[in-house]
Amino acid sequence: MTKRTVTEQYPDVQPELAPRTRGVIGLFEENCTVCMLCARECPDWCIYIDSHKETVPPAAPGGRERSRNVLDRFAIDFSLCMYCGICIEVCPFDALFWSPEFEYAETDIHDLTHERDKLREWMWTVPEPPALDPGAEQPKEIAAAQKAADKLAAQQAKEAAEAAAQDAGPGPAEGEEA
Repeated sequence: MTKRTVTEQYPDVQPELAPRTRGVIGLFEENCTVCMLCARECPDWCIYIDSHKETVPPAAPGGRERSRNVLDRFAIDFSLCMYCGICIEVCPFDALFWSPEFEYAETDIHDLTHERDKLREWMWTVPEPPALDPGAEQPKEIAAAQKAADKLAAQQAKEAAEAAAQDAGPGPAEGEEA
């Protein structure tokens, strides 16, 4: 009460936001498997998803064809959304994230339904997750991926060494002069 009030000059000066601020929802489309959990769990029914099935050829010879869902439309109506975060919590594939972007006002309420291209743009504003505690164990997914990458690198180095040995050709036989 003893300090003078300071008026924030908002449009000219951007406010300092807390880390991991909830603004809008960003979509990481590559992780979306069209499982529809986010749309089913949304209490406001403000998520709209359209998809179609696509046949994928067999991964190995003699295998069978598979079908997978392909995302056609993913939209969120922010005029209905109450920003509860349930959709983000239930997504098993981490396709939805909180973005700190908060300037998305529109003059027409119908323009508040944002399609996947706009949701994808907001994904770039999502901050990195906080670093792990130095004493914490590495997540098992990362450990498994690191082990597989190390194994692949060792195999490629071995193949490169073998190829270099073949390119060098046979050296002088024992007892012969070069």
